[in-house]
Amino acid sequence: MKAYITIKLFATLKKYLPASAEHYPINPGVSVDELLDELLIPVSLAKLIFINGKKGDSDTVLNGGDRIGIFPPVGGG
Repeated sequence: MKAYITIKLFATLKKYLPASAEHYPINPGVSVDELLDELLIPVSLAKLIFINGKKGDSDTVLNGGDRIGIFPPVGGG
């Protein structure tokens, strides 16, 4: 049975945002790494990962109803 998450991608990652980002279907047990793979986002571009407003990791398993935000590396100085 499919579950649904909300995906937010920021800055240079926005080009990878699927049309169904507000209600994106996932299989049970899918990790952030697997989601990145599915969305064709290179892992090296996913610097900051937030799940439901808290910092997450690429090996975090997603659940239905989760909100995931991914930020690319940022430069500055």
